Amino acid sequence: MRITNITAQIRSTPLKTPFKTALRAVSEVKDVYVTVETNSGIIGFGEAAPTAAITGETIPSIMSAIDGYIKPSLVGRDFSEFETMMNTLSKCIIGNTSAKAAVDMALYDIYSQSLKLPLFRFLGGSKTQIQTDVTISVNDDATMLKDTLIALEEGFTSLKIKVGTRGIADADTIIQIRKQIGPIPAIRVDANQGWGPKEAVTIIRLLEDAGADVELVEQPVPAKDLDGLTYVTNNTLTPILADESVFSPADAGEIIRRHAADFINIKLMKTGGIFQALKICSIAEAYGVKCMMGCMCESKASVAAAAHLAAAKAIITMADLDGPHLCKEDPFEGGPSFNGPIIRMTEAPGIGVRFKN
Repeated sequence: MRITNITAQIRSTPLKTPFKTALRAVSEVKDVYVTVETNSGIIGFGEAAPTAAITGETIPSIMSAIDGYIKPSLVGRDFSEFETMMNTLSKCIIGNTSAKAAVDMALYDIYSQSLKLPLFRFLGGSKTQIQTDVTISVNDDATMLKDTLIALEEGFTSLKIKVGTRGIADADTIIQIRKQIGPIPAIRVDANQGWGPKEAVTIIRLLEDAGADVELVEQPVPAKDLDGLTYVTNNTLTPILADESVFSPADAGEIIRRHAADFINIKLMKTGGIFQALKICSIAEAYGVKCMMGCMCESKASVAAAAHLAAAKAIITMADLDGPHLCKEDPFEGGPSFNGPIIRMTEAPGIGVRFKN
């Protein structure tokens, strides 16, 4: 079975409400969708999310990487040499991880379809259900509390609360939300690189002293500041999750070697897809470091692929796969079902997601 063509198109899906972090604000999912065709008639599907503030990619750069480098390197390749093909994808252009991720997931989609297996079973997994948190975007306190209460009404029991824009005042926001919602829902705090190391320690200790019962704090300091990340991890009791600091298996290994964080957040748009994400899982398994499966501002197409990986690997114990829930409409059919906090896998071969006719 050989690759005969790779095509890419741009599509937009509006969000229910604007998605706001310390790094950016968006009102729609405007992504690149990739179709890979084979001489057997099996077609694979993937999605690339342009997140310039994190991966450095834009829609034009993704389209250029696919058409100018990835497609010429892969068309004609045979799935009987799958690992060689995936290494070619990884090496045909430096960076451009989201562009690679879209093609990578399409290739895994094809391969697992050819074996008549859902992707999560092809990867060796058996979990048929995953629970995701939901994002509470950066806003004024009243809006964030309102959004939190709506999320609880929708059945979510884990909240990822975005902060990182107001320094010490971020602690007050989290403390007030905890007072309003009580002790049961899990609160995950995501600063999106918004604090300095000493500032992060001060804020996290304020949360600890106030009994805010924060499950974890995600990427409190800039991605490249591993010394700062290590300082925060070593000087707080709350577990620290590395996100933007981890793109590659080498990054994960360095985080673990330094004990710069307690957990690792795996996102396909950072790793370049499933092939490299599996290597991160193996490194984390070897050292007993638990992982979260996350997503950017993505639609069901790529989040479904991430859900398959989360269902396949026991070391992935947490999920932040709320992208489809945040979308105002669902232009797809098939694949895992996203129902509030619960993601249910199906036995359909491959990833299973396609645009509705």
